[in-house]
Amino acid sequence: MSVEVVDESGFTDPAGTGGPGVSVDEISELARFVLGEMHVHPGADLSVILVDTTAMTALHVQWMDEPGPTDVLSFPMDELRPGSEDDPTPAGLLGDVVVCPEVAAQQARESGHSTAEEVLLLVTHGILHLLGFDHAEPDEEREMFALQRRLLLTFLARRRQPS
Repeated sequence: MSVEVVDESGFTDPAGTGGPGVSVDEISELARFVLGEMHVHPGADLSVILVDTTAMTALHVQWMDEPGPTDVLSFPMDELRPGSEDDPTPAGLLGDVVVCPEVAAQQARESGHSTAEEVLLLVTHGILHLLGFDHAEPDEEREMFALQRRLLLTFLARRRQPS
């Protein structure tokens, strides 16, 4: 599975030294985990880009016609959908997930968890959007948010288990 993570925001902790940011490797691991759990073909391609508020504002205005920055935007390419263990998604371009860590930091403070956890939540959320999940209707929101929560908590629990 090809997962490219690009940090244009300066948020990540490249050395994994425990700074305020999450590491690029952790974002990549999370993305691979989510795609694996959703039975996406190992040949699928995904990009995750972290941007500052200026870049996110420009994207938000251009693509959503809404002012100001947002937390996450998803840009699907081949409209891949979740597969199953017996029938994985075909290979293809999943698309791009764009996250704004500055907006994530504000949301994290309001929610009482770390910015790194919020960024991982937003990456998971963005990937689910690429796979066709939405939250426009109450039933869709319940399904998507429950799946998002399960995926993220399972990933975090597995990372914290001793080797």
